[in-house]
Amino acid sequence: LQDEETRKDYDYMLDHPEEYYRHYYHYYSRRLAPKVDVTIVILVTVCAISVFQFFSWWSSYNEAINYLASVPKYRIQATEIARQQGLLNKAKEKGKNRRSKEEIREEEEEIIKDIIKNKIDIKGGYQKPKIYDILLFQILLAPFYWCKYVVWYCWWIYCFTIKGQEYGVEEKLYIIRRYMKMSQSQFDSLEDHQKETFLERQLWIRENYEVYKREQEEELKKKMAMDPRWKRYRRWMKNEGPGRLTFIDD
Repeated sequence: LQDEETRKDYDYMLDHPEEYYRHYYHYYSRRLAPKVDVTIVILVTVCAISVFQFFSWWSSYNEAINYLASVPKYRIQATEIARQQGLLNKAKEKGKNRRSKEEIREEEEEIIKDIIKNKIDIKGGYQKPKIYDILLFQILLAPFYWCKYVVWYCWWIYCFTIKGQEYGVEEKLYIIRRYMKMSQSQFDSLEDHQKETFLERQLWIRENYEVYKREQEEELKKKMAMDPRWKRYRRWMKNEGPGRLTFIDD
């Protein structure tokens, strides 16, 4: 009875002996309650999620590199660069340093993958992971990002709303990305010619974007109408899909 909460429960039990189920509950809940600080549990959980994120992203990045190394277009280019730099000749050293064909093949494969890593900028979900993108650093840097956004938003209001300056290329692309409801990584994964098309059509203007959006929707409908898989799906929905009632006579 040294704990204040325990003494309160004890006094309540003496005053209300008929509520024995409640007494049992409070007794065992205190005996079996974990003695670990909640802050430590949250910190360990965040760290575990962050570690899982980082290694998961590294796995996706390596999968992308392995796939690109198997594509003839990129493999031939990487092999040619390796020959020009003399890297493949080093892998085929003779004499005392002579190695088996399997070892040479593995080293050549690593050389080609390293060249692909350095020459190709992978964007989107398979891009090279950055430690600042994991959950732990995002939480720690959240105040900095928030202050940075407030400063940027005030600058935007001052330049383009109050002073009425014209948008630059980056500002135009930002507005287009917001209209398309895409994240920064998704927008960065688009090809350069697509972004140039957005700028040529002046999609930062809301009316132009609405026209472009309707055109894309119509084009998607046409593709779906011509796609055999969608034709089979629509046929199934019409004949045997959800909502169809069938009466079977016994």
